[in-house]
Amino acid sequence: VNTLVDRLLDADGDADIEGDGGGGNEPPNGSITWGLQKTKVDISSYSGLGIKVAVLDTGFDLTHPDFFGRLITSQSFIEGEEVQDGNGHGTHCIGTACGSQSPSSLPRYGVAYNAEIYAGKVLSNEGSGSDGGILAGINWAIANGCQVISMSLGAYAAPGQAFSTIYEQVGRRSLRRGSLIVAAAGNDSRRQFGQVEPVSHPANCPSIMAVAALSLNLKVAYFSNGGINRKGGQIDIAAPGVDVYSSWPMPTRYNTISGTSMATPHVAGLAALQAEATGATGRELWAQLTQNAWRLSLSTRDVGSGLAQAVD
Repeated sequence: VNTLVDRLLDADGDADIEGDGGGGNEPPNGSITWGLQKTKVDISSYSGLGIKVAVLDTGFDLTHPDFFGRLITSQSFIEGEEVQDGNGHGTHCIGTACGSQSPSSLPRYGVAYNAEIYAGKVLSNEGSGSDGGILAGINWAIANGCQVISMSLGAYAAPGQAFSTIYEQVGRRSLRRGSLIVAAAGNDSRRQFGQVEPVSHPANCPSIMAVAALSLNLKVAYFSNGGINRKGGQIDIAAPGVDVYSSWPMPTRYNTISGTSMATPHVAGLAALQAEATGATGRELWAQLTQNAWRLSLSTRDVGSGLAQAVD
C-alpha cells in the first residue's frame, strides 16, 4: 500500500536528514509556535471544548500558572510517586496538547486550550514505566470517557518483530468505546547514516495511531522511526517534533525539546479540535484526521497520510 501511494504521489521515497537543533527554554519569536502555525491551529475556530484528552506520561506540574482554572483530573499509576511531574516530559506534552490560548508569556504553544485534561502518571520521574501501569492508565482514560488518549512513550521494536497482541486488543477496545489512542513512533533512527528503525511498541499496533516527527521545513526528523515492518508497524500521520516549545515544571516554566514524543501531543490536540467540530470518536475520528492531513512529497513509510491539520 505504501509503495502504491508513493507512486500516486510521485514521491521519491527518500527522507531528508534533519537534526534536532538542540534545546533550551528561550521562547521562539512570534505569538504562536511554529508547530501550531504549520498545523493551522492559529486559524481554527475550535478549542477542544467539551472534549476529554488523557495524556499518559510522567505526570503534570499541577502548580503551573498557565493552567490555573483549568479542569484537570489526575491519577498516578506509579507506586510511591504522586502525579506531580518530577521529570518535565509529561508537562511538556500536556502543554502542547492542551496548553493555554493566552499563556503568561508568548508564544502560545497549546492546541486544544479548552479541552478537559486527564493527566495519568504511567512513567516515573526517571522516565520509565511498566506495561501494567500503562495499560491501567489506558483503562482509566477509557472509563472516564476520554475521546483522545496521548502516549509519548514506547519501547524499541526490532526489525521483523510482531506487534503486541495485548496492546492491539486494548487499541481495538478503545476505538469501540470511542477513545482514539495516539502514540509516538519512536526516536531510534539515525537517518544521517541511512539507518531507519521500525515503529516502536506500542505505536506499532494497527489500532493505535503512530505519529512521526517533522522539522520546521517539513522534512522527516533524523531520529523519527519508519514503517518498515511488514506485519503492522506503519506510520499513520506526522506532526511537528523538532525544537518544540511548551510548558515545563516550575520554576523553569518553559522548555524546547525534540522527539516523536513532541509530535504526538500535537496530533492529540488536533484530534480534540476535530472531535469538537464533528462529534466523531474512535475509528471515525481516526479516519477524519488522516483524510484531512496535508499530503507531503515524502514516503508514506515515513509520514503516513501526511501533516496533521486543524479543522477550520
